[in-house]
Amino acid sequence: MQWYLKVLKNYVGFQGRARRKEYWMFVLFNIIAAFVLGFIGGLINQSFGLILGYVYGLAVLLPSLAVAVRRLHDTGRSGWMLLLSLIPLVGSIIVLVFLCMDSEVSDNRYGSNQKSIAA
Repeated sequence: MQWYLKVLKNYVGFQGRARRKEYWMFVLFNIIAAFVLGFIGGLINQSFGLILGYVYGLAVLLPSLAVAVRRLHDTGRSGWMLLLSLIPLVGSIIVLVFLCMDSEVSDNRYGSNQKSIAA
């Protein structure tokens, strides 16, 4: 839960770096939350569940973009590389590979390596 709250507290912080764990824990929590909201909405009313899902998606849109940009910064890439995902199929695969890559070992132009600070 701390990873999710950490991202939400820095919801418009596009500067800096985000470790893999921070990014993927945020993604995991969003997936779980979407399933729970869909289940609750399906029990109450299907259209209510749809509205609930849209509201949640809109609420986490900026934090999701910010943590993805910071994750790309951690691999030494510009946040603009996220726009590659607009290319059908191939672009999303490329961005997914970038998001899965390990951090740059040394400090880069986006900040210091969080792994070396935590260790």
